[in-house]
Amino acid sequence: MVTISVRQPHDLVVSEGEPAAPGPGEVAIRVRRAGICGSDLHILHGSNPFAVYPRVIGHEFSGTVAALGSGVAGLTLGDPVVADPVIACGHCHPCRIGRPNVCANLQVIGVHRDGGFRTVAIVPAANAIRVSPALGLDVAALAEPLAVAANVLSRTGCTPEDTVLVYGAGTVGLTVLQVAKRHGARCIVADIDPARLERAWAFGADRVIDSSREPVPATVADEMGGLGPSVVIDGAGVPALLHEACRVAAPAGRIGLLGFSATPSEVTQAEIVRKELSLVGSRLNRRFIPEVVGWLERGEIRPAAMITQTFAAEEARRAFDLVEKHPEQVLKVQLEF
Repeated sequence: MVTISVRQPHDLVVSEGEPAAPGPGEVAIRVRRAGICGSDLHILHGSNPFAVYPRVIGHEFSGTVAALGSGVAGLTLGDPVVADPVIACGHCHPCRIGRPNVCANLQVIGVHRDGGFRTVAIVPAANAIRVSPALGLDVAALAEPLAVAANVLSRTGCTPEDTVLVYGAGTVGLTVLQVAKRHGARCIVADIDPARLERAWAFGADRVIDSSREPVPATVADEMGGLGPSVVIDGAGVPALLHEACRVAAPAGRIGLLGFSATPSEVTQAEIVRKELSLVGSRLNRRFIPEVVGWLERGEIRPAAMITQTFAAEEARRAFDLVEKHPEQVLKVQLEF
């Protein structure tokens, strides 16, 4: 069994080992595809405050059910599945109000417990979401990042009446774009990279802004009848953007934050109060993966072009090097097990 782990910060290890057996209420997934995420890079470099080492990383993965622990119902051997990495206690206040993604006892597969960068991964049965055999497992592995986008657009209440401004045309920004378009919203994407903006066009953006040449506030000022965008999503994770987001957002606008930076952001209280803006954080996903899988199965979202490279799992070091050293060449890199 191939296992890709971070033994300690800056120490990525590709090793062979024997697969574990699922315990009661668990399933073993024979992993087929797993995507490399920015969170995996943060764990590798020691900048994820939640990671415990050593850790098998990987939280975007799909495969087939290889074994069932005792007491598992609703799944059978060979079922194609995608993993939901969010494990919640079900009893704390956030869980009781339907927010398991911020559970007081949260465990995230690939962060707090071993993840999917291994030939056989063990997950709670509730976290193995069955998908149609007709859906490619490469596309199924994109369900988790799309669910993150679904979560932030739920938090900001995105509707067909909205104009959504997305800062950043990387993986996060383009998943937000696709889900917002699925919701019927008008979408604007801003980035400094022309190649990424071309991808945004390809995924359905109504307007793109090269923010290295055009000031975003002036460019979007004509939206919504001169009010500006009604929803602003920081898909770039740049703290300094929050001040600008408050400036450009329409009255009654909603601003969604996805970044984990500890750097302070400067905002003006008067702008937030004057326009009655809502600022919301969004972490992981609130059980959106089954809904996202439905969109994928019905062809309501077609994200396959996001997968720019695929490496054999044994070549994980080469894959990570590409993601880190040549980000302009990649969007989503997957490992094949």
